[in-house]
Amino acid sequence: MPWIRTIAPEDATDRLAELYGWQSAALGRPTEFTQLGSLDAEVVNARLVLYKASEGVASSLTPRQKQLIAYLTSILNSTPHCASLSRSQLDGELVRVLDARDYGALDEVDAAIARYVETLTLRPGEVTEADVDALRAVGLDDLSILDANNQCAHLNYTNRVANGLGLFHDAILEERSLDRVPR
Repeated sequence: MPWIRTIAPEDATDRLAELYGWQSAALGRPTEFTQLGSLDAEVVNARLVLYKASEGVASSLTPRQKQLIAYLTSILNSTPHCASLSRSQLDGELVRVLDARDYGALDEVDAAIARYVETLTLRPGEVTEADVDALRAVGLDDLSILDANNQCAHLNYTNRVANGLGLFHDAILEERSLDRVPR
């Protein structure tokens, strides 16, 4: 249970009910995370719009790489709720490698992405142009770098909301799907 009051879907009215409906159109109900913002419908709206935008960037990053970023960011932040959403989308070997931070076991592109994510998550003030150049050196173009950055930054925000408001359990099984992203 979160540490603040939330508004259940059946109790939502007006703008909040509309926004819950937006996410529910694909998933069947608003997620626990979405409900964490329910005391202010415009917070819910901003989060859903950002989620849709950050997940919809048409870069060369693969869905697997996007999940790698989401999972690694979440485990680095010790956020079980968000990590469980991505873990279910990854194969067990990749999860093991990321849990161990054994980036040398990854191909060069995934390893560069993982190193960038670790720095941006744990030491954001130490990110330099050289970190971005390392992503270019393995073949990522600027749109893919922007996508990786936004995936990681969005997950850092999400992780801090979840941890800061007491959402420490694994996500509900039905939410462990990409259907949670509003369309």
